[in-house]
Amino acid sequence: MLHTFVAYVEDRPGVLTRVASLFRRLNININSLTVGRSERPGLSRLTLVCEASGEAGHRIRASLFKLENVVDVDDIAQAPSVTRELALIKVAASPRKRAQIFDLVEVFRARIVDLTSESLMIEMTGVESKIEGLIEVLREDDGQVLEICRSGKMTMRRGHHVSSVVKAMGVVDGEAAEPEVEPAADSVAGEAG
Repeated sequence: MLHTFVAYVEDRPGVLTRVASLFRRLNININSLTVGRSERPGLSRLTLVCEASGEAGHRIRASLFKLENVVDVDDIAQAPSVTRELALIKVAASPRKRAQIFDLVEVFRARIVDLTSESLMIEMTGVESKIEGLIEVLREDDGQVLEICRSGKMTMRRGHHVSSVVKAMGVVDGEAAEPEVEPAADSVAGEAG
């Protein structure tokens, strides 16, 4: 079973080492790991994907939460979510093959971000299968893929907001707060008469 853990961790040295050591001790391989700044000052958002049984998933989540500098952990593998990955792909491109590669890039809704006399670099954001599809097609027809750089998976729950977002949206107890409206001057004057 594939698990996707989203953890908020303090921006401190050694936090990533603690997380990696935990998975080493549990003898579980990390399939994907991304870390970056979050909407919370002083905290980074860590997205980690691994394969483990359902029971092991609960144990992993509890163990992550016990780690020093880990503030919050959520296993969102079974929740409705949006997942994306970023890939940079450098391919050999002679002048006569460029048009073919440009057409291919357009079909996959990717874009060219660098072009030299002997190569070009493609940037693509999407689900893993879409990126794999582009790489596979590029390798066909003697396409020479020179280098591939991929981010880990980035995942966010659909329709589920952290408390700071909920407050910013003006939501109270699960319902949108009604904006307070001042009565119009005409209606106040009419009531007074």
